[in-house]
Amino acid sequence: MSNQFSDLQVFLVEPSMTQQHIIQKYLEQLGISNITHCPSGDSVFDNLALSQPDLIISAMYLPDMTGTELIHNLREYDENYDMAFMLISSETHIKNLDPIRQAGAIAILPKPFSIEELNIALTATNTFLHPEKADLDHFDIEDTSVLIVDDSALSLKYIRRILSDLGIENITQAMDGSEAIPLLEDQYFDLIITDYNMPEVDGLELTTYIREQSTQKTTPIIMITSEQNKQRLAAVQHAGVSAILDKPFEPTSIREFIINLLN
Repeated sequence: MSNQFSDLQVFLVEPSMTQQHIIQKYLEQLGISNITHCPSGDSVFDNLALSQPDLIISAMYLPDMTGTELIHNLREYDENYDMAFMLISSETHIKNLDPIRQAGAIAILPKPFSIEELNIALTATNTFLHPEKADLDHFDIEDTSVLIVDDSALSLKYIRRILSDLGIENITQAMDGSEAIPLLEDQYFDLIITDYNMPEVDGLELTTYIREQSTQKTTPIIMITSEQNKQRLAAVQHAGVSAILDKPFEPTSIREFIINLLN
């Protein structure tokens, strides 16, 4: 198969030898040979003292911590933030997966997964690691003003990283809709990116305010959310969002949405 992933250095965090062999076999079939096995979360940090991988692939349940705790521990330190994180797990409960989505996982794959699904996730990893500056017809990308609204500090950091990689430098952030509304009164934005579930004023209420009461009624709004309730998502669409992206999202997806919306 393609050797586009041959330069990737991977930490594989999997306590099960059987699962470890399955994942490694798929990685090798996709051209990846630089794989470091880590049976626990602590062993990840031990190995980080020796080298920094491009990608960490982890199970949800490790002997000393969960995959959620691992990604949060990693994301708290900026020097580790350039690494992509992928979860491979049989976990299906939204409440357990949502914190990993919020922290900026590049992908969440089920057990069992196909090599095609892994290939897609690795392609997203490459896009994350080697971004290209966006080319906008009607905007100077460096002057494009974006407001990010999300109550997760890790999610804010992840989205900000994606925008910065596109060449967007003028970024303002708010922790929820109640913080965003005063900002909308004082500053014009070319694009608004918001979460759905937030305290005080949620994404639906914020979108309704922007479309009905603000002076920025036509500003494109992208909602990035892990919300699964179809009725709530339908209400958000009816309120006037320009696009809805699931968490986790591929960097390519938000890149394409931003370029299409702003162009």
